[in-house]
Amino acid sequence: MTIVRNVLAVIIGLILGNIVNMAIIAAGHAIMPPPAGFDGTSMEGVASTIHLLQPIDFIVPFLAHAAGPLVGVLAAMFIAASGHKVIAVVLGCIFLAGGIAANILIPAPMWYRAVDLLLAYVPMTYLGWKLSGKS
Repeated sequence: MTIVRNVLAVIIGLILGNIVNMAIIAAGHAIMPPPAGFDGTSMEGVASTIHLLQPIDFIVPFLAHAAGPLVGVLAAMFIAASGHKVIAVVLGCIFLAGGIAANILIPAPMWYRAVDLLLAYVPMTYLGWKLSGKS
């Protein structure tokens, strides 16, 4: 039963983390819409209009990328039966791999890519694990 709970913890952590990520992106665009002329409907559109974005326009994606792993790991920690640290590391690696893929596929300034990869995934995974109080 321990293995089943641990596998479920990883799956649910991934699902919840991704739901949080998408919800923040959707809400963020409603609260803080991209500048006029920005085309976020395709990779080509983003690539050709990325120059229209200001640094403030990258806050919402960063918050989404940080909150996803935080919430996903926190949820997983309360579901997992054991091996909490290992589960947090596994989830962190998966979220980081997704972040690397997103940074390769979605054109963005180099400064944002560095901030996103260095400050969102691993630190928030660690914070989620520590906040849970599970070791």
